[in-house]
Amino acid sequence: MPLPTRAEAQKLLEEYVTEPYQLLHAKMNALALEAYAEKFGEDKDLWYITGLLHDLDYDKFPDEHPDRELAWFKEWDYPKELIHAVDAHAFGYKDYMTEPQTKLAKTLLATDELCGIIHAYSLMRPTGYEGMKASKAKKKFKDKSFAAKVDRDVIKKGVDAMEIDLTEHLAFLIGVFQDL
Repeated sequence: MPLPTRAEAQKLLEEYVTEPYQLLHAKMNALALEAYAEKFGEDKDLWYITGLLHDLDYDKFPDEHPDRELAWFKEWDYPKELIHAVDAHAFGYKDYMTEPQTKLAKTLLATDELCGIIHAYSLMRPTGYEGMKASKAKKKFKDKSFAAKVDRDVIKKGVDAMEIDLTEHLAFLIGVFQDL
């Protein structure tokens, strides 16, 4: 099954996504998944591109997310692992209940929404990500009024599926985002 190149995936992202935060969110997830792929000895291109394209339809078709992109990915004959991860990342959204079965799907579920919390916290800090502590980010995670639309239960499901400690996961992601 053909996987687009990183350049092709970036071009596709820019064609479908115009909202600046959504572009940043895609980049954050791509970088996070790529770093985990390296850590786990997985395919860095597959993981990066999955993170980059996981919300491809959200900007233009939020009410149809992720149905449109799943149809596109199948039509474009993208790898089944990418399609499954994008399907499973919607767990708990509307009526989506696809359980993450692969390491990629579990990691995307654990990372996707958490990127939003970490980014929101970075905006409150004068130094952004620099010097950010996982323990302080975890307090923001536990504060349900902070980034209130983020479903913490979905993140917990992903973290549990990855079999990783939340603080360790946060520290890893904060390290990945130091150069943003």
